[in-house]
Amino acid sequence: MDRLREAVGLDLVGVLSAFEESAYVWDLISDTLQWEPNAASVLGVDNLNEIASGKAFEAHIVPEHLPRRTAAISAETACASDRGVPYRVQYRFRPTTAQSNASIWLEDQGRCWPGADGRPARVWGAVRVVDEAFMAEQAAHCSAHRDELASQLNRSQLPQAVTAVLGHAQRRLTSSGFLMISVNNLSAINEIFGFEIGDEVLAATANIIKGKLKSGDVLGRYSSNKFGVVLSESGADAMRSAAERFMKAVREEPIQTSACQLPASISVGGVMLPDQAATVQQAFRRSLIAHSTAKTRRTDSFVSFETNNAQESVRQRRITIADDFMSALEANRMCLVLQPIINAKSRRAELFECLLRMKKTDGTLASADEFIPFAEQFGLLRHIDRRTLRLAVGLLRKHPRLSLSVNVSSITASDQEWLATLQELTACERAVTERLVLEITETNVIDDIDQAAAFVDALREMGCRVAIDDFGAGYTSFKNLKHLPVDLVKIDGSFVKNLAKDASDRIFIKTMVELAKTFGMETVAEWVGDEKTAHILTRMGVTYLQGFYFGKPTPVDELLAIPT
Repeated sequence: MDRLREAVGLDLVGVLSAFEESAYVWDLISDTLQWEPNAASVLGVDNLNEIASGKAFEAHIVPEHLPRRTAAISAETACASDRGVPYRVQYRFRPTTAQSNASIWLEDQGRCWPGADGRPARVWGAVRVVDEAFMAEQAAHCSAHRDELASQLNRSQLPQAVTAVLGHAQRRLTSSGFLMISVNNLSAINEIFGFEIGDEVLAATANIIKGKLKSGDVLGRYSSNKFGVVLSESGADAMRSAAERFMKAVREEPIQTSACQLPASISVGGVMLPDQAATVQQAFRRSLIAHSTAKTRRTDSFVSFETNNAQESVRQRRITIADDFMSALEANRMCLVLQPIINAKSRRAELFECLLRMKKTDGTLASADEFIPFAEQFGLLRHIDRRTLRLAVGLLRKHPRLSLSVNVSSITASDQEWLATLQELTACERAVTERLVLEITETNVIDDIDQAAAFVDALREMGCRVAIDDFGAGYTSFKNLKHLPVDLVKIDGSFVKNLAKDASDRIFIKTMVELAKTFGMETVAEWVGDEKTAHILTRMGVTYLQGFYFGKPTPVDELLAIPT
């Protein structure tokens, strides 16, 4: 269980409160529900085994609220995007399944991804405890706009309407259209007048559009700020005419709100069914692409979807990488490669930098550039750091003469659980920790010098050494050194690669080396690509050298230089 929780990285909604929030990953195929360790205390259950499956968790939801959670997650996956479909729902939760009136309100939100059959397959979410006042406010909000929006298709019905129109068009060999619509100035209205007035504008806009629909057309809610219009038996020209009709009507009819009279305009993206979109997912995704283009144009604009082979190729590649990455996490196909860090005087490897790689199903390794951006986008950097740490400590225990250097992200520099994991894995044994160097980037140091100093102190207290990576890339480099008791300074490679030709780089590196020596710190020069550069750096007094000249990142089992 712990391995799987680590593998998927649960912190997808930001930093969670240890007392009021917890996160989960739900595999609906196996009905496995993995929680952050604090979930039991947040939810008031005795242990995580009580909520280790979707069925077990749902047993704690009051029966009358169970359908709303099921609908929130399952109904929206028909329009799943590459990033999953967001959901948000509130319900009452009983900490015990026994007959009792004791319960708490939970707000549950996250993203859901469908499987190959279009049904929900994987959910990443977070729950937080909310009070009665919050729920009363939500109820009042919904009540205030029930009448204005009651005549629209809701989010679960809109996909059904598109499905029906697609089926009809495919059977009759006709065409239809689908429009994605949003109010352009809604964010400004929300900021100036408040969300209540923004909702009034949305409701009024929907009514204006509805008044311009033709027989057989339907209007539905796609998301909190977007509408979808299904056009029955519509050609491309008719779809454009409909969009222009809606834009003109909204533009020319000022909206009377409880605050004041406000103007509005809309942007519209359209797609032809089934010629340009043969499924509900394609209809929503491609209309959103067209809608995004429309939003970049004048105040109100319509854009019809056009196939872009280059964009589609990039999208498909991103999907493939995302699938490979998640599969590699679950199948434990993440591994380390090591790059030697050479003693400048002896020219012997005294330290190896650990870099995480993803092993593909064909056995080849994917570079960090292929999956790290995805991990950043989905909040998985914390997991990347933890997985790297576990593999590195495992290597240190297996090879007692080996010393390793491990990079940590800015998220990790403020993560107490990561420090706890380090203590657990090493048992604070100096024979292990003294052979471990943790690298933090200088830009992270600049962001929060006090937090970085506390992190460095905690690491050094355990016996680890600490290095500042990419030193010289930040704008307060020299000032930072006196605040951080680090052991090594890694000089940014941009100053090293042209060292043999650039006199200013030599002056800068010489200054950094002398400064580091003043504070009792050793130096590492990165990106060393030839003997001439290595010789210059050695003469300058650089302690260690790293770069392709001395060795490229190599899988552990292929690196014969590892001490045994």
